[in-house]
Amino acid sequence: RRFPSPTVYTTGKNLLAGIVLVAIAIGVRSSGRAQRSAPAPLTARHRWGLVAVAAIGGAIPFVLFFEGLARATSSDAAFLHKTLVVWVAILAVSVLGEEVTGLHIAAVAALMVGQVAIADGVGSLRPGLGEAMILAATICWAIELIVVKRLVVDVAPSTVGAARIGGGSLLLIAWLALTGRLGDLAGLSGSQWAWLVLTGTILSAFVSVWFAAVARAQVVDVAAVLVPGAVITGLLGLAAGGTVAPIQAVGWLLMVIAVAALVGRQIAQSTSRRPARVMV
Repeated sequence: RRFPSPTVYTTGKNLLAGIVLVAIAIGVRSSGRAQRSAPAPLTARHRWGLVAVAAIGGAIPFVLFFEGLARATSSDAAFLHKTLVVWVAILAVSVLGEEVTGLHIAAVAALMVGQVAIADGVGSLRPGLGEAMILAATICWAIELIVVKRLVVDVAPSTVGAARIGGGSLLLIAWLALTGRLGDLAGLSGSQWAWLVLTGTILSAFVSVWFAAVARAQVVDVAAVLVPGAVITGLLGLAAGGTVAPIQAVGWLLMVIAVAALVGRQIAQSTSRRPARVMV
């Protein structure tokens, strides 16, 4: 609400986050060279993959999501965005061949039921242009996550994150230039840049942790852990003086149980893969 348009806001936010992530990626590569463990050079396939991540992860869906958010209610936007885990599960099984167990199916179902409870049912959803844009952005991010999973096998997560937000912000700047709104970005006030520094820092931290997690776990598990962000949002609302209905509290509980089960499974698998110590 403090910016001339959602696209100007997300471009500035991503630009600052991209600067941070590019600096981190350069630092990681420099550290690798110092330790004589520099990563292998990028192939043409890797470069095209990074371009795809920048476009369908760091540019197009951000415009769709924030422009859609300006047209839809926050509850509709939150619900549609949290369907990300469903699209990721479908793609992870069909494209990556990831293992989806009964626990995964039950957890995803619990997450969706919990989200419906928090949203006070899906009957309040009002399909429109804004909702369609948010859903399209969510599907873009699901496809991006599959590409990222393939990339982090050979490419450092820090490099992929820098390409996503750094490259994506350049595409966003080009879009502003084409639509005649680049001057709006250059003319932002000090208080507006302060908001961009805050949200850009949060975004850079999120992407760093997010892609590091994708490199270490199934994308289904990583996407599922994102859903209970709604619980944190709700708790922040309570701290700000809001209220919570009993059905919403039940939704929070379902989400926490589902994620706890998936995280517990991941920890158990990691522990079982560790070589046993032999006492002599």
